[in-house]
Amino acid sequence: MNRLLLIATAVTAVIALTGLGLILTGGLSSPQVAELSQTTPVRSTGVPNIGGPFTLIDHTGREVTEADFAGKKTLIYFGFTYCPDVCPTALQVMSVALGDLGEDAEKVTPVFITVDPERDDVETMAAYVQHFGDDFVGLTGTPEQVAAAAKAYKVYYRKVEDASSSAGYTMDHSSVVYLMSEDNEYLANFTHETQPERMAARLRQFL
Repeated sequence: MNRLLLIATAVTAVIALTGLGLILTGGLSSPQVAELSQTTPVRSTGVPNIGGPFTLIDHTGREVTEADFAGKKTLIYFGFTYCPDVCPTALQVMSVALGDLGEDAEKVTPVFITVDPERDDVETMAAYVQHFGDDFVGLTGTPEQVAAAAKAYKVYYRKVEDASSSAGYTMDHSSVVYLMSEDNEYLANFTHETQPERMAARLRQFL
């Protein structure tokens, strides 16, 4: 009996620690991974251990940290501008959901952080985020800065060879939209397959 209990506990722990990192672009379906708050690692306070300090460059060329977003909630998505479908879908869901909030949308800053800083420079990010709304902030940086930010948010990404791409590669990455508090604390999460009305309804619960 004790042996079965130990095995069950170990399996639960593995699922909890790996559930978030293994949501690859185009991977699992929304019924499987729609919202991960039940499987992400948690601090001793019961809050998922997501978020932390970062230093990046915004789409205007200004260096920013997490402190620059204090006072407003943030919707944060990690992806890349050459992403064919998942990333623009996620950003469009964010855009529509914020539009549904009306004036309350001013309380939330949508943030897009690239996992492909080799191609996504400041100018590329500026041209990309404007397609989703004037309030969208695009963030890039050195590979080391991006890696540190991704680590803080438990985001998986890696370069994959792709002969069809002009650069010879594409990026596999997690597809999770994080809602963070005014103090950069985790509140909720969504995927690119979350319906905009579902996201808007969830956001209202925190506004």
